[in-house]
Amino acid sequence: MFKLKAPGGSNNICGRNIAKFRQAQDLSQRKLAQKMQVMGYDIDNHVIRRIEIGERFVTDIELKALTAALEVSYQELLD
Repeated sequence: MFKLKAPGGSNNICGRNIAKFRQAQDLSQRKLAQKMQVMGYDIDNHVIRRIEIGERFVTDIELKALTAALEVSYQELLD
């Protein structure tokens, strides 16, 4: 079965940008996950890691939560 992949074979196009914005805010993967949990999203640092390295697809719900937690726009995460 054919699966959509980002250039380079990644399962998402926002993982690198998530890592970049997280690190710019001096947040660990665990701290970002905790921030999202406080906001009501069930996510842990292992999910953040898998997203950032492109192993995991990102749902629209997760993308919305990540933009809120990182205080960036959708466009910034997707470009």
